[in-house]
Amino acid sequence: MISGDSIVALSSGRLPAGIAVLRISGLRTRFVVETIAGGMVKERTAVLRKLRAPDGTVLDTGLVVFFPGPASFTGEDVAEFHIHGGRAVVARMLETIAGFDGVRHAEPGEFTRRAFLNGKVDLVETEALADLINAETEAQRRFAVQNAEGAQSELYLGWRRRLIHARAMIEAEIDFADEDDVPGSVSDTVWSDVRSMILEIDRHIAGFHAAEVIRDGFEVVILGAPNAGKSSLFNALARRDAAIVTDEPGTTRDLLEVVLDLQGLRVRLTDTAGLREAPGKIEAIGIEKARAKAGRADLLLLLEDAADPRDAGSLPVAIPALRVGTKLDLLDGGAAYDAARRYEFGISVVEGTGVDGLLAEIGHRATQAAGGAGDVLPSRLRHVELLGAANRHLHRAADDGTPQELRAEELRLAADRLGRIVGAVDVEDLLDVIFSQFCIGK
Repeated sequence: MISGDSIVALSSGRLPAGIAVLRISGLRTRFVVETIAGGMVKERTAVLRKLRAPDGTVLDTGLVVFFPGPASFTGEDVAEFHIHGGRAVVARMLETIAGFDGVRHAEPGEFTRRAFLNGKVDLVETEALADLINAETEAQRRFAVQNAEGAQSELYLGWRRRLIHARAMIEAEIDFADEDDVPGSVSDTVWSDVRSMILEIDRHIAGFHAAEVIRDGFEVVILGAPNAGKSSLFNALARRDAAIVTDEPGTTRDLLEVVLDLQGLRVRLTDTAGLREAPGKIEAIGIEKARAKAGRADLLLLLEDAADPRDAGSLPVAIPALRVGTKLDLLDGGAAYDAARRYEFGISVVEGTGVDGLLAEIGHRATQAAGGAGDVLPSRLRHVELLGAANRHLHRAADDGTPQELRAEELRLAADRLGRIVGAVDVEDLLDVIFSQFCIGK
């Protein structure tokens, strides 16, 4: 599909910059290049040209690259102008290009949307491109690259192909059971494969939490009684004074969060209000927030002042936790040794004792939660919901008590849900939502 309008946008980073890249796509691309660059340039070769407006005014000197469609990112003619990254230069170039008839400024994600509509990428690969642009850690980058290269799409399309084949076999058995060239019974083989697929999809869905850890972060929440050393540890792990630290109970009344990069993974660390009975009204709100946050955590750090232990009340029991004894520097050698043995980690923020070991353990737990580096995981809740719907249809299809015609229809519906994930089946209602998350120029 070739769009009527051509689109142009700044496709590089924030200005000012050393170099700015302007991208144009569409039917008018070749004419724009010929006009501004003073003639056509060799395809797929960076050519240095004096860039001029239609009235002959020199705009800049820069590189021009032309990618003829359909062998381009969008599937249309595409060109890039690599110019000096000053705000005035970029603004004048954009104004000039958008001044051509049939050329307009691009909407967010419009280049990638054209690539999707022209069959250059599917929806899963499109979402992976968004993840790659937003990647902040090495794990996020690896995850996005794997999906952008089609690993996730191939898994879903492979399941869909198996279902289409299974449905064809069942319908052939229904319609042509008396024909010699149709096997006497394919049901056993088909339904065995369907049941295997149900298990495969279930295992894949179970990996969504690992994908959430990679994309959104591993949630670590610090809990403990007032003055247990929570904010001091929080600052030590953040390597800055992110929380106020005093000897007055109840200083921390709201949730404080920092993001760490541990072993290439995003880790969200949250400091919370001290847990105690009969707090003040405002402090009670902070404590309620702390308990709610703890219930959604991947790991709890349960802090206790080793020199003055205090009860923090009931704590979530279903969440993995590390018991941490703090303030070992306030105890003498023997007492500090005995205290440290009562906890999984004994630390002193003042002296730095045990902090690096605790940080390493958090990184290890995050790595375990993220799963294997090569695992193909569902990267969006949208995928999980459609996979779940597909499996519900497959469960009904695998029911031996259901007539064959209805079982074949359930196979069709399951294949439809898998097709919706990659965009092989009508997904028009999703496109505006997906592409609105992209930056302009992508």
